[in-house]
Amino acid sequence: MEACASEVRVDYLERGSDPMCDYSMHALATRPAKVGETLISTTFPGTATRGFASEREPNVAVCMLPGTELAFAEEVKYGNRWFWTKTIAYRVGKFNTIDPHVGERHHDAIEFPDGCHVLVTRLCPGQYVTVLQFPVSQKGGGRAPKPIETQAPTVTG
Repeated sequence: MEACASEVRVDYLERGSDPMCDYSMHALATRPAKVGETLISTTFPGTATRGFASEREPNVAVCMLPGTELAFAEEVKYGNRWFWTKTIAYRVGKFNTIDPHVGERHHDAIEFPDGCHVLVTRLCPGQYVTVLQFPVSQKGGGRAPKPIETQAPTVTG
């Protein structure tokens, strides 16, 4: 197993609640995820962006709420598209957004049990994932999720 050395490492924190897909999906047809459905990681035609789609609707990006729990069919593979592919020895994770305050960049990520995040756009195409459950909402008595911000702590003194 490769450690997520180049990825942001944080603990499970409160998540954001904006169901909108990443900014890079705005030119694509989109729809919300459904609990129990199996999706596939894909590169969308006419873009360099990767995301999740149904095999029946490969040109429709499937959007998720931060905190949505996912189960991958196999260990997760990701890379930088050109030189290398890494594998994470986990098959479960939570959909999340990172650095929402930074505009014009990819925010959609999968958070794994060790706190490692991998941007969805870096997932290798062809991986199957099942939507296990959505996050608890305020209507259910839970706390509203908040996005993760990965800025360095301020040093004073």
